Amino acid sequence: MALENTSIAKDNTIRVSQLKLANITRLIVNQKVNKAVEQLQFSNKRISQNVLKVLNSAIANAENNKQLDIDNLYVKEAYVGKSLSMKRFRPRAKGRASSILKPFSKLTIILEERTTNKEGKK
Repeated sequence: MALENTSIAKDNTIRVSQLKLANITRLIVNQKVNKAVEQLQFSNKRISQNVLKVLNSAIANAENNKQLDIDNLYVKEAYVGKSLSMKRFRPRAKGRASSILKPFSKLTIILEERTTNKEGKK
């Protein structure tokens, strides 16, 4: 992986399950950055706003830290991982209790600058 033309952004505490977050991130992988931003802005899912924040952070990292051209940026990879789980209890019949797990997820978005040479090969 060439580090000079990639940019990374992470969020380690997103309050949603891994499956729901993975469904949103699958939409934006291998797309141009401006198309991915539009996809997330018009999504009806609640969690798409959190993914959009991480994507905007990765874009800002590419522009300010690596001096990459925003027009040539693509979403190379998006990883979803498991984070902590809040444990809560709900009272049930006959003095019992049932547990409720409220999961958190991790998200990593990697952007890559692709030159026109690679686009011409497609």
